[in-house]
Amino acid sequence: VQLQASGGGLVQAGGSLRLSCAASGRIFSRSIMGWFRQGPENEREFVAATRWSGGSRDYANSVKGRFSLSRDNAKTTGYLQMDSLNVEDSAVYFCALAGERTIWGMARSAGAYEYWGQGTQVTVSS
Repeated sequence: VQLQASGGGLVQAGGSLRLSCAASGRIFSRSIMGWFRQGPENEREFVAATRWSGGSRDYANSVKGRFSLSRDNAKTTGYLQMDSLNVEDSAVYFCALAGERTIWGMARSAGAYEYWGQGTQVTVSS
């Protein structure tokens, strides 16, 4: 499986962006697609995750209510809609995929993911 993240860019505070993560290869319904971000001086942190089937979703407290996950099964593409962006959301965003046997409780752990996209830069200006 290969992942291609896109959709990053420069946006003013309060604005919105939608990130895409296009997957090549088969995604099983119980696979987990996760999003992480990493600032220049920060460790990679969890943002959001979902079972590909959509049955389970989880968001970091810092983005809950502002970010939302969706997917297009036909295109095997996952999306991260980001609204009400603030300067603290500036980072490189990565999408990742964990196998169908991954325990949901591990979805916040970067180590649980086998496949990673290349990252897309999000910059929010004040």
